[in-house]
Amino acid sequence: MELLISWLITAISLLIIAQLPIGVEVDDFGKALVSAIVFGILNALVKPILLFFSIPLTILTLGFFLLVVNAIIFGLAAALVSGFRLRYGFWSALFGSICLSFINGILSQVVASAT
Repeated sequence: MELLISWLITAISLLIIAQLPIGVEVDDFGKALVSAIVFGILNALVKPILLFFSIPLTILTLGFFLLVVNAIIFGLAAALVSGFRLRYGFWSALFGSICLSFINGILSQVVASAT
């Protein structure tokens, strides 16, 4: 049940981000649901590998390189799902991943307090 709620929160977050002027475009709710699934799979499978290989850069930049890793995952999700686009490339992915973290956190807190 928690996985389903997390999936829906991420999809809704993507729709909210698409309304912001940062260059993230999602066609409709169905595409947002597919994008949320792809994003979750990439976070589970690809992100740990990227984190492992980026340990030196992460230490050197005091953790700020993690923003780039998140942007890479966000960009990969956009590249894999038709109907989910990044108008400004890397910058849209970077700002989109930051916004996704904030909006997901807020929506998760709202849902947690409601249940």
